[in-house]
Amino acid sequence: MFLENGFLPQNKFWKYLVGSIIIIFASTIGQLPLLIAIAIKSIKTGKPFPMTETGMMTYLSLNTTLFLILFSFVVAFIAIILVVKYFHRQTFLSVTTSRKKTDWKRILFSFSLWGLFTAGTTFIMYYVSPEDFVWNFKPVPFLILTIISVALIPIQTSTEEYVFRGYLMQGFAVLAKNRWFPLVMTSVIFGSMHIANPEVEKMGYIILFYYIGTGFFLGIITLMDEGMELALGFHAANNLVTALLVTSDWTAFQTNSVFKDVSSPSAGFEIFVPLLIIFPLLIFIFSKKYNWTGWKEKLTGDIEIKSLEINQNAENNE
Repeated sequence: MFLENGFLPQNKFWKYLVGSIIIIFASTIGQLPLLIAIAIKSIKTGKPFPMTETGMMTYLSLNTTLFLILFSFVVAFIAIILVVKYFHRQTFLSVTTSRKKTDWKRILFSFSLWGLFTAGTTFIMYYVSPEDFVWNFKPVPFLILTIISVALIPIQTSTEEYVFRGYLMQGFAVLAKNRWFPLVMTSVIFGSMHIANPEVEKMGYIILFYYIGTGFFLGIITLMDEGMELALGFHAANNLVTALLVTSDWTAFQTNSVFKDVSSPSAGFEIFVPLLIIFPLLIFIFSKKYNWTGWKEKLTGDIEIKSLEINQNAENNE
């Protein structure tokens, strides 16, 4: 069982708090190259150092900025591995899945399903409302973008998934001894972490419903599938395909993508379409493919500590 992987004698909730601080600190260190690069350009050109997030995102070339932003996630990902292995004395596999090995077929299926859907809907929107898009394709910058994105975006998305659907999900389970609390807490924190995104400034706080709802979706498929593989594939496809296909002046990632969205951003019913229709449909598809059962127990049930101790002792005696 996935959440139960965190129930080890040495694992106490305070360790997850300390581990989280270590991971945040590592991520902050990883952001220094971007700040240094901006400072160097500011000194060389005499151009004022940007004081806003939007200014920082456009101060350097788009590909350079993207690379340096994603580099911070590489540092954070290394920190997660070290914290899990040496601080919690857990295997990295135990924070990934309840299976004996990572199921790459699950990751690929989820990635392909959502990647095709994202690409398809993007081209449909371009066909229906071409006035909202500008052809932004430039061969050399796009090739560099592709190399950076394919190499680093899966690390960025995996870092977020390992923090929220892996590390903290198990940590809150250790604290609460149930399943609903980790699901709620990780989803709310995941959504709230996007509050500084440019999209929130443009569309208003209502878009946080989408981010929190996405957190719930990823948490549900992780708990029901007893592993993170489906969430890893979905998140990677979402960010990678979007980064390659469409950008705008008001998104967190600004890239040398194929299209540029020049429409005025607005938050309305379209925010709730994924939450009320698309995500439930994806959950239905996953549930049928992987034969999910015991929904109430897996999403809201308590975790029996005594039975865990019995199982752990049995495993140690084998």
